[in-house]
Amino acid sequence: MNIYRTLSELPSGLGSTVATIGNFDGVHRGHQWVIAEVISRASALQAHSLAITFEPHPSRVLRPDSAQPLITPLAKKLSLLEATGIESVLVLPFTKALRHTTARSFATEVLHSALHIVELHEGENFRFGYQAEAGVDTLEQLGRELGFHVCVYSPRILRRDPISSTRIRQRIAAGDLSQARALLGRSFAIASTPASGRGYGTRYTVPTINLAPYPELLPANGVYATTLTIGLGVDAETFQAVTNVGNRPTFGADSFSVESHLLNFHPIDLNEQTPLCLTFLKRLRPEIRWPNPEALRQQIVRDVAQAHHFFTLCQVTHAKHPDALPRPTLLEQ
Repeated sequence: MNIYRTLSELPSGLGSTVATIGNFDGVHRGHQWVIAEVISRASALQAHSLAITFEPHPSRVLRPDSAQPLITPLAKKLSLLEATGIESVLVLPFTKALRHTTARSFATEVLHSALHIVELHEGENFRFGYQAEAGVDTLEQLGRELGFHVCVYSPRILRRDPISSTRIRQRIAAGDLSQARALLGRSFAIASTPASGRGYGTRYTVPTINLAPYPELLPANGVYATTLTIGLGVDAETFQAVTNVGNRPTFGADSFSVESHLLNFHPIDLNEQTPLCLTFLKRLRPEIRWPNPEALRQQIVRDVAQAHHFFTLCQVTHAKHPDALPRPTLLEQ
């Protein structure tokens, strides 16, 4: 997949494009559906398929005090977009100049002159231009003037509600991983590295790994059955794990951490730059303040037993129904 970070990086021979514009936070099933249509139409029209997104997320510029954490930071979003099969992504810097660009100027200078768009695929709630002045009606009008067609989509519906990044964010924040997985089309996962100052050396022999502080969306505080993938590519290794997200209230201090206990652990090569991918599969329990460390230790034993049971059921289910197991897909790697 080609990634362009400014209009000036676009190749002169790009040719006609079929495109879609969005923040694509989560690259959820609704996004995947529209992108699949873009790819299909680009093939039919012998054009180039293109997704246009923004960095930083516009809400962090327009409403910095109320901006929500991201389901997928940019690097993860680009990886997920690549997995859809889209040919190129244009990451437009959301600058002051872009913020003040009128709808007509954006359509004329960016969509028509720079990108040579012949078809643009957008959701019915799409808005653009200075202060979100224009919607899809204006976009269709400008398309007729400039020579491109606009395809408008109603939201995809799942379990009587529309699929949206907002809804997914709410479900993850509530610890509802099953609903989030249904909306995303994959299990929720985060990319990080080991926490600094924890004594991670070349050969790591302790089965507990703390993640570095993670600034984006995390599930509700609690204990989860997870998998932790350590490393990248052919050298990566995935462990079953029990992960605690929270402040460890039993010890009386505000010490928020994401801490994973690896169930099928063996000594591994690990340092503070090693890539980690933590995939959340099932919430086992909420965060609890225990009366003493011994009560916590006993609960951890029960948590580990519950996680082992969950993974055993997953293996049995997969043997009978391979598509039913919440296993990592290409979009989760």
